[in-house]
Formats: sequence, C-alpha cells, structure tokens
Amino acid sequence: MARTQIDDELVRRLAALLEETKLTEIEYEVGGLRLRVARAAVPVAAQIAAPAVVMAAAAPSAAAESGAAESSGTVKSPMVGVAYRGPEPGAKPYVAEGDQVAEGATLLLIEAMKTFNPIMAPRAGRVVRFLVGDGQPVEYGEPLLILA
Repeated sequence: MARTQIDDELVRRLAALLEETKLTEIEYEVGGLRLRVARAAVPVAAQIAAPAVVMAAAAPSAAAESGAAESSGTVKSPMVGVAYRGPEPGAKPYVAEGDQVAEGATLLLIEAMKTFNPIMAPRAGRVVRFLVGDGQPVEYGEPLLILA
C-alpha cells in the first residue's frame, strides 16, 4: 500500500472546526484515504484533551480480517463513540478477559456525544477476548469483544 502525504493544513482546519462546533469527532474521506480528527473523550469533571488525529485506509479492521467479526459470540458496537472498559479513568474494568458474565451485565461503556452508554452482555458467557482498547474510538458495528 502506497503511503499518502498528510495535508497538514486540512488537519488544522478540521481541528479548528472541531473546536468551533464543540463536536467530539469529525471524519473526512476522499479517494481511499479517511481522516478522522477526534477529541479524547473524558468524564465531564476532567479537562477535554487536545484533538487527536487518526488516519486509516478504507480497509477492514484486523479483527474483521482474522474472522473475529464472524464469531457468533462477537459483541458489536451499536454506535460510533469511544469505548471505555471501566466507569472512569484508573478504575477497575467492568470485566476482564476470562471473566464469566451474566446476561445483561455491563461489559463496557461507549461515550457518544458526552453521554456514557453501557454495553450489556447479550447472553451469559465467558469473556474470551477484547478487540478494542480502553479509550479507543469505535465505529458502528465494529466488534468490541468475544463471548464464549
């Protein structure tokens, strides 16, 4: 895959637009290049971090390529946002790999538009593997974890 030169001015304009509109994320796509500028989402009591830039080619995620997305135990994101494994930074995660969970148990949170949305276990099972990290931006339908 050929590397693409990043347009610094475009990144600056998107970051300024993010600040001006108080949005948490802006995504821009042209050709096969997708550029996302997002704030690191933090609880309301904490300071909002400076905008961060994530660049990705328009290709399937590594988890999808490995077949994890096809697993019947895959819990997918119901929304675009930022995934958090615990109730606040530094707190113990809701669940860890290897934990047994009951149906309806909180697995993690997804912050979207400054609202923290709990992601519940769709069924009882054991957490096999997390496919996203704490504080990682996620897309709609992206695999979050696998339950066995």
